[in-house]
Amino acid sequence: MDATYWEKEIETMNRDELHELQIQRLRKTIAIAANAPHYRKLFKEHGITPDSIQSLEDVRKLPFTTKADMRTNYPFGLVAGDINDGVRIHSSSGTTGNPTVIVHSQHDLDSWANLVARCLYMVGIRKTDVFQNSSGYGMFTGGLGFQYGAERLGALTIPAAAGNSKRQVKFITDFKTTALHAIPSYAIRLAEVFQEEGIDPKGSSLKTLIIGAEPHTDEQRKKIERMLGVKAYNSFGMTEMNGPGVAFECPEQNGMHFWEDCYYVEIIDPETGKSLPEGEIGELVLTTLDRDMMPLIRYRTRDLTRILPGQCPCGRTHLRIDRIKGRTDDMFIIKGVNIFPMQIEKILVQFSPLGSNYLITLETINNQDEIIIEVELNNLSTDNYIELENVRKEIIRQLKDEILVTPKLKLVKKGTLPQSEGKAIRVKDLRTNK
Repeated sequence: MDATYWEKEIETMNRDELHELQIQRLRKTIAIAANAPHYRKLFKEHGITPDSIQSLEDVRKLPFTTKADMRTNYPFGLVAGDINDGVRIHSSSGTTGNPTVIVHSQHDLDSWANLVARCLYMVGIRKTDVFQNSSGYGMFTGGLGFQYGAERLGALTIPAAAGNSKRQVKFITDFKTTALHAIPSYAIRLAEVFQEEGIDPKGSSLKTLIIGAEPHTDEQRKKIERMLGVKAYNSFGMTEMNGPGVAFECPEQNGMHFWEDCYYVEIIDPETGKSLPEGEIGELVLTTLDRDMMPLIRYRTRDLTRILPGQCPCGRTHLRIDRIKGRTDDMFIIKGVNIFPMQIEKILVQFSPLGSNYLITLETINNQDEIIIEVELNNLSTDNYIELENVRKEIIRQLKDEILVTPKLKLVKKGTLPQSEGKAIRVKDLRTNK
């Protein structure tokens, strides 16, 4: 095995060969998908067969698949393989309506584990590392996805699961954990628990952190790296596409390589559905290319990103996407302005007196929609009124410049806001006319 690449031939394949591989796999995927009741009907309506794909541009002939399609066809209307060959089910964490369900064959799980191993190897994790996974296990894909990938790599793996922060710190200390997977908001919480326990996290054995599952800014990533004394690599995955291992940063930390041997990537205008050129921000649309139980065709992820132009110095030829900017369904509109929570976070993380926990509340006050932002203070005394007021005014000024709306800003004591050990809840919409 090459010292840099898990699978050098695939990771450095020239673009023409990679496109030819994608065409072959796309045709095979269409042939398999046609066995699913949902796709059988759609393909018949649109006259789609494997021969419809003569070039990658022909993918645009195929209809989109949406989360609504998955819920309508719950539980097995999108299963194309023999259900008796299924060996595992994962589902989304949706709280309303039917969840989105993915059924995996053994081939699918093997392919997934290999992709995760490829990602971990790319950022320098080896079989000599101790890998601690603070993801939830069960139906959530982050637990078993990283577990099987790290085991495939050969690392000593700790399935610590989510929560119990003091135990996480004890495991890191006692087991000499070198690589940790955690969502960004929880990574910051762990750094705080280290300090509460009287341990300097920068003096621990940790070297590598894998972060993902919730949108975060590059400023937040750098803050996490400073707090824990690690290199933090961004990860992209979603249940519908297996889970983690879909796209991952390389050591350049400049965009996430999308594994194009297993996924066909498009960026579309979320309003028109038209394809957008490289470099333009739009909605990420994905087609599985190496799944035989439940392939998905042109799945609309609702995630907003762009394809980064140019080649990566790491030598991998697979395209890179920018960090996820947010979701089309995360956006809220205040006074006619489209706003994403990430825009607000980008400003907040620049102020050292502020902690990492914040909450955006949308309320109707005197028939006007307002944004109220509560953010915890770090170690600044809440009794120092003049200093606090100066900080507050400057934050409001910068927020107004960024989001074009003046928010109400409340600086609150550390520990005031709810602390989540899962994905952080950043927005509460209490408006009467939303």
